[in-house]
Amino acid sequence: MFTGIDEVDWASMRHAYGSAEDVPRLLRGLASPDAAERETALDGMYGAVHHQGDVYDSTLACVPFLFALAVREEVPDRAGIVELLVSIGGADEEAESEAEADEEAESEVGADGVPDAAVGGEAEGGDADGHGPHAMARTAVRVGAGVFALLLGDADPAVRRAAPGALVRFLDQPERVLGLLRERITVERDDRVLLALTESLGRFARRHPHLAAGAVDLLVERSAPPHGPGLRLAALGQLAGCAPERLPADPVPVVLRLLDERAALRPADPEEPGGPDPDTLVGRLRRLRPSDEEGSRLLRTLHTALDDRVADRIALLSGQLGRPNPVDRCNAVWMSAGLFRTWRADYTEPVGLVGAQLTGGDDRLRDAAVAVLEDLFELALPAAGHLHALLTDRPELRVHTWERGVPTLGRPLRALARTGDPRAVGLLAEVLAGPVVPDDLGHVVPALGRAVAPLAPALRQRLAGLPLDADDLYERAGSTLRALAVIGDAEAVPVVLRMPAGMPAGLRLRDSLVAAAFRALGAAGAGAREAIPALRAALRGGQGVVAAEALWAVEGDPEAVLPVLLGELDAGSGGSRRAAAEVLGRLGPAARAALPGLRRLTRSGDLWERTAAAQALWRVAGEPETAADVLRAAWAESPYTRVPTADLAARLGPAAAPLHDLLRAELAAPRRHRGGPGGHGSHDVHEDERLLRSCRRALAGG
Repeated sequence: MFTGIDEVDWASMRHAYGSAEDVPRLLRGLASPDAAERETALDGMYGAVHHQGDVYDSTLACVPFLFALAVREEVPDRAGIVELLVSIGGADEEAESEAEADEEAESEVGADGVPDAAVGGEAEGGDADGHGPHAMARTAVRVGAGVFALLLGDADPAVRRAAPGALVRFLDQPERVLGLLRERITVERDDRVLLALTESLGRFARRHPHLAAGAVDLLVERSAPPHGPGLRLAALGQLAGCAPERLPADPVPVVLRLLDERAALRPADPEEPGGPDPDTLVGRLRRLRPSDEEGSRLLRTLHTALDDRVADRIALLSGQLGRPNPVDRCNAVWMSAGLFRTWRADYTEPVGLVGAQLTGGDDRLRDAAVAVLEDLFELALPAAGHLHALLTDRPELRVHTWERGVPTLGRPLRALARTGDPRAVGLLAEVLAGPVVPDDLGHVVPALGRAVAPLAPALRQRLAGLPLDADDLYERAGSTLRALAVIGDAEAVPVVLRMPAGMPAGLRLRDSLVAAAFRALGAAGAGAREAIPALRAALRGGQGVVAAEALWAVEGDPEAVLPVLLGELDAGSGGSRRAAAEVLGRLGPAARAALPGLRRLTRSGDLWERTAAAQALWRVAGEPETAADVLRAAWAESPYTRVPTADLAARLGPAAAPLHDLLRAELAAPRRHRGGPGGHGSHDVHEDERLLRSCRRALAGG
């Protein structure tokens, strides 16, 4: 296994943490008779030698030894070694890989909190020319790919599960690969290996369309009796991705029936994945996997293949969410997250059904439903009644106390508040009156708008009781100031005013707190006139733009604020120039003196400076020619510019006609504007729904 390992100059090689001289110890650890030592060694391989998918010279040097380990039957846990080789060899170079990676990230990150494995990154240069470290690693794994053919018939079923996917990815002999898969699938008896073979047939069909017919015929055969429900589900999922015309005419009832049959055959309490679970990344990932990982993967495959067939996916989810088995329902909850985040549709029914999962006694199912609903904001309104009932029955869920760190608002209450349902206000009031008040409570206030006005006295009292020299003042006061700004609370002006004057100069994040205080004062409008002297004095400091914005809102005197804003527009840094342009836009025609500077800024090399300047130019001069060109280009360049541009169009009303074609096209698009490969954010659905509302309002005349 290790012939020649001591002849390699490991000390001259590198991995993520420096010298690779410890790599021989890791390789030998993979063959250890001790399970904990093997897992620690595998963790070290992923953590250093193949860190976050990177490939180093030491990674390449490991490949021959990993192949040697993979074929030695006396080595335990060889499936993990095969999976490591697949990861080192890289992801598939095929059209399906991006969609699969996106769906897999959505479901696994959502369900588990972390991805199954990190893929990507380049430790030693790019692969654009085909000669970088990743290309070399793929070549090295291809050279040894004949080993995967031998492992198809290995005595260890875990190895047989890992081998088919590796074979399809790396053995460049497609006719031989198909023959091997056909031969193996006819003699294999292990259900989980059969699922892996089925998945590999689908992958083969997508990679080799000219040879797909043979693989598709095998899948069709396994999608029907006498094969078991799990195998039939797997075959249907693969057919949906490579030969949808071979699916049943109405696949949803078939899938739901197979789910019930599979649930009846599955143990009521599925055995958790085994393993020594030392404190390693591999061990933590194992503990975080879904209780029915196989079922989760079957459904993920089917949903991925259905892709933009949203009506079918909604029908499938709605059926899944009504299944009697809580594990099937939990899998459906996680599948729903990717659908909601990616495609636009009427989700009233499935969201309500996700909310219904909160009412049982299954904590895992409840936590899954809350996690999905929390990121839906207003789209989760059909589940608001279920969230409110949960919080009424389980008041301990309103605040979450961590083993380490400060308490935070409970996720069910955060989810309810984000829907905008006014019932959240009373619950937040009870939390504010309780013994433990989370510092992040104010972050949910914007979703509730002015309905939170009854909370103002308690928020003022909380802010007044905070010591201004506390090192954690930003964490404790920041969200409260934001909440008071949403309310526009004039009675809070005295307690807010004490902060800029009373905070010591060296306080951590002092400038951010001052800015938050000024915004709260500005939100109070004319009710904050007693703050005018302090705001005027602050015009000459480092928070001049924020002070100018607040002073304009309170006093409405353009002569007082224009000098500061014009100065920042001409000589400020990138961030302050953009901020100045945004405030000048709010001044409207009163800021005509800024037109030359705004026109210059529309030619900035920074996308956000150009966008802010164009919006301000339109609002100040009422001339759309230059502004519309800049905004149209930004709309195409970055989807993140679309919400502020649509908001501007809604504000301008009929004057925004030069942008109306963009707004109509956006409303006609089925995919959310941030819904693509490359990860997702917790506010993506909320921002997309806001974009759609602004587009409709603008086209309706503002």
